Amino acid sequence: MQTQLAPEYAARADGLEAESILRKCVHCGFCTATCPTYQLLGDELDGPRGRIYLIKQVLEGETPTRKTQMHLDRCLTCRNCESTCPSGVQYGHLVDIGRKIVDEKVPRPVGEKALRWALKEGLPSPLFAPAMKAGQMVRGLLPEALKAKVPAPQQAGAWPTREHARKVLLLAGCVQPAMMPNINTATARVLDAVGIQTVIAPKAGCCGAVKFHLNDQEGGKAEMRANIDAWWPLVDPDGAGGVEAIVMNASGCGVTVKEYGHILKDDALYAAKAERISALTRDLSELLPDLLPELADKLAGRVQRPDTLFAYHPPCTLQHGQKLRGGVEAHLNQLGFKLRTARNDAHLCCGSAGTYSVLNPDLSHQLRDRKLDVLGEAFGNQPPDMILSANIGCITHLQSGTGTPVRHWVEVLDEALRLG
Repeated sequence: MQTQLAPEYAARADGLEAESILRKCVHCGFCTATCPTYQLLGDELDGPRGRIYLIKQVLEGETPTRKTQMHLDRCLTCRNCESTCPSGVQYGHLVDIGRKIVDEKVPRPVGEKALRWALKEGLPSPLFAPAMKAGQMVRGLLPEALKAKVPAPQQAGAWPTREHARKVLLLAGCVQPAMMPNINTATARVLDAVGIQTVIAPKAGCCGAVKFHLNDQEGGKAEMRANIDAWWPLVDPDGAGGVEAIVMNASGCGVTVKEYGHILKDDALYAAKAERISALTRDLSELLPDLLPELADKLAGRVQRPDTLFAYHPPCTLQHGQKLRGGVEAHLNQLGFKLRTARNDAHLCCGSAGTYSVLNPDLSHQLRDRKLDVLGEAFGNQPPDMILSANIGCITHLQSGTGTPVRHWVEVLDEALRLG
C-alpha cells in the first residue's frame, strides 16, 4: 500500500515505521474475516483493513476526528488479523502508532480521560493489592459490574523452599499476586517438582503493557527499563546470575516482554539489553516439552478425577501475539488430562483484552458470552467441568459470565502433583 507521509511524520521514527508496515498491506481483506469487532458490528472501519486506512489517512496529513479515535479504540489488539494476514503486516505495532498520533490530535472527554488515567496508574500501583483486598472483604455488597472485577479471595499455598541448580526468573505481574496469587505459587511448585527453582526479582513490576497500550508509551517504556534493570544481574552473560529463562505465566505479559527488543530498539542505553531479555523470555507452556517425561513419570496413575472435562481457551496473546498454538492442549492431554478447545471460533478473542472490558464493556461482554457458549460445546452435549486458560485477564473475564470454574492450567497440574 503506497503511502505519502506528511512532513511532520516523515521526520519521526514512528511515522517511518508505520509507513514500512503499511507498504506490506495488499488490501486483500482476509483480516476482516477473522476480526471479532467486525463480526459484531459489520462496519469496515471496525475491522483491520478499515483501521489501516484511517491510520494511513492521518499519516498522509488528514485531520483525525473523534470518530477516528473511536474506531481505533474499539480494536481489541487481539492480533488475530496478524495470524490471518498472508503478507505479514504487523498490525499490532501499527495500531499502537496510530492510536498515539491520533491521541496527539484529538482530545478526549474529561470523564474518559480520567478513567484511562485511573487504569494506567492504578493497576500497576502498589496500592492495587490493598484496594483489591478491601474490595474482596465487601465483595457481596458490591454492584454486579464491580463485583465481576473482584474475584473471591484465593489461598496461594506455600512457595517451595528447595534450591536447585537450574533457575528461572518469573515475572510476578502487577495484578495477578493480588487477584489470583495461586497462579504464581502453583507455577513455582510445578517447576520445583521437576528440579527448577523459581526466582522473583523484588524490584521487577508491571511489564509495561497497561500504560503502553493506553497511549502512555513513555510511561510503559519506563516500566520496561525498570524490569530490565531488576533482571539484568541475573541474566547478564558476564555475571553469575545463572537463570536459564524468564518465564511468563500470563500470556499478556509474555507477549509484551518478548517485544521489549522491538519497543526499545531506538534506546541507545537499553536496546541491546532489551533484545537479550526478549530472547530469554518464554511462556510457561514453552517449558512443557522438555519437562514432559519427568512430569509424566511423576503423574503416572496420579491424575486426579480422570473423567474431569477441561475446556481450554487459548488467549489471543498466546496464539496470535506469541504464535504459540496447540501446546497446552497437546501436552496436558499427554499427561492424562481431558482438554479440548472450542469446536468453533477457538481463534476469537474472549473480550478481555487488557483494559478493554472496562473501556468497552458492551462489546466485551458480547464476546465473552459468545466465547462461553462455544466453550460449553467443546465436548458436544456434555458441558465441561472446568474452563482453563493461560492469562489472568481471560480467566477473570470469563469467570464473570459463568458459574463453571475458570482457572489457569498450571493450577490443575499443580493440584495433580500435590494430591496424587
